[in-house]
Amino acid sequence: MRRIRYEHSGGPEKLFLEEVPVPEPEAGELLVRAEAIGVTLPVVRKVRESARPIPLGGELAGEVVRVGDGVSGYAPGDRVTGLCFGHGYAEYALLHTAMASPVPARATAKDAVALVRSGVVALGALEAARPGKGESVLVTAAASGVGHLALQLARLRGASRVVAAVSDLAKEEFVRSLGADAVVTYGQQDWGEPVGIVLDAVGGGLLTPAVRALAPGGRLVAYSSGGGTIEAHDLLAGGKSAIGFQVAVVARTQPRRYAGWIEELWRLFGEGALRPAVHAEFALADAARAHAAIEARANQGKVVLVP
Repeated sequence: MRRIRYEHSGGPEKLFLEEVPVPEPEAGELLVRAEAIGVTLPVVRKVRESARPIPLGGELAGEVVRVGDGVSGYAPGDRVTGLCFGHGYAEYALLHTAMASPVPARATAKDAVALVRSGVVALGALEAARPGKGESVLVTAAASGVGHLALQLARLRGASRVVAAVSDLAKEEFVRSLGADAVVTYGQQDWGEPVGIVLDAVGGGLLTPAVRALAPGGRLVAYSSGGGTIEAHDLLAGGKSAIGFQVAVVARTQPRRYAGWIEELWRLFGEGALRPAVHAEFALADAARAHAAIEARANQGKVVLVP
């Protein structure tokens, strides 16, 4: 089978296509023929920052072709999606059943990759903020794979006002089509009327203006892999809070809650209330171009590899 190999050399141009044997599923694993693979900023950052080659894992959707020992609830022919921690940029990949979930017949593999993992992050981050009825919400990286779903979910969960923060106003039409009432860019000095909640997927230097955008008593939920520092005084001055959210912790410690989020996402999708968007599709051999699109922050929705 074909698989993308990564060699540390400072950039996405060091992603190579190679031929390797199809892996065998071990106990509790599914061998999945990949139909769509989600490209995420954390994986792109790992390629840039890792001192040694790493497996390119991530979101995956496709058809089960073999199951490992002890697997129940899945069989060859089933359509699934989930998070692959091994080599996910490949024609065939392994999913552990704990990280897998069924794909409804009404959905495509690209729908699943754009909706499930990103949607769980968006929904989990929103719930971590403990939103009150009618509160206002600001979403950074609002046109991203997670952000464009967070915008919609904030509205569906009853936000009175939804603000989209983006890197470039070229994304304004896209985020407004998803329900944003206002659009700001990171370089603006004033992000307008303070909000009750900020969902931040950027981190770094954006944390300070994100905290500044909060109303007294507001909550910042940080779920970025971009790091950054918040000054205690910036929180104390307005009785504000900063909350860290990582979906893997919930998946590991609260599996029923995690499964409930996935059920809610598919329900909203089936009702037409939640619309996952795919910005661009790339062939497996063009993984470097897909990474470049993410790094340029040019995407409006999900970037997907299609083997």
